[in-house]
Amino acid sequence: MLQSRKVTGRGESTAAHYAFGALEDDVIIKHRLLTRTTTTRGEPPLKKLQKKFTAFAVETEKAADNYADCERLAKAFLQELRTFELPLVKTKAVIDANVREKENFNELNDEINRKIVEAQEDIEELKKLLEASKVERKHKEECETVRKLIAAQPPRFETQKVIDELEKEITSLEAENTASSRTLELRKKQFALLLHVVDELQNTIEEEQRSMVEEMRMAAIYENKNIVEDAAGGSAEAMAID
Repeated sequence: MLQSRKVTGRGESTAAHYAFGALEDDVIIKHRLLTRTTTTRGEPPLKKLQKKFTAFAVETEKAADNYADCERLAKAFLQELRTFELPLVKTKAVIDANVREKENFNELNDEINRKIVEAQEDIEELKKLLEASKVERKHKEECETVRKLIAAQPPRFETQKVIDELEKEITSLEAENTASSRTLELRKKQFALLLHVVDELQNTIEEEQRSMVEEMRMAAIYENKNIVEDAAGGSAEAMAID
C-alpha cells in the first residue's frame, strides 16, 4: 500500500495521505492473497509458476531430442507448483481455523449475551427483593420503636392504680363542682332578692321623700296663710282704733 506523509512544523497536525481508497485497498489485498503477492519486493510466486509452466510448454514444442530438458523443466515446474501449493494449504488451514474461531466466537458471544440477559433478569429480581427487604426492615424498625415505647411505659397494675386515683379525683372534683354550682345558684338567688329589696327600699325612700316634700310645702303654704291673716287682722284693728 502506497502512502505519503506530510511533515508540518510545531503546533500543526500531521495527516497521512493514502494513494488508494478503502475499497481499492480491499481489492488489492484480495488480489494479492489470491496470487500470493503479499509483498511488492521480488517476483510474485504465481508469475514465477507461470514462467516455469511456459518454459516447459515451449520446450515440449521443440525437437524430439530434448527429453532431458523437458524432464528438467517439468521437475522445476512441479517443484515450483509444490512451493506455490504449500502456502495455499497453509492459508486454507488458517482460513479453516479462523472460521472455527469465528464460530467459537459467535457461540461465545451468544453465550455472553444470554448470560447478560440472565444477569439483567437477576438484577431486576434482586432489585425487587431489595425493595421488599427495605419495606420489611422499615416494618421491623417501626415494630421495634413501638416495642421500646411499650417497654418504657409502667406496668399495667400501676397504670390501673393511677387511673383509679384519677377517677376518684374526678369524682371528687365533680362533687365539688356540683356543690359549687348549687352554692353559686343560691348566691344568685340571694343576690337577686337583695337587689329586689334594695329596689323596694329605694322606692320607699323616694316615696317618703316625696311625702316629706309635700308636707313641707303644705306647711309652708299654711304658715304663709297665717302670716297673711295675722297681717290683715292687725291692719283692721289699727283702723278701728283710729
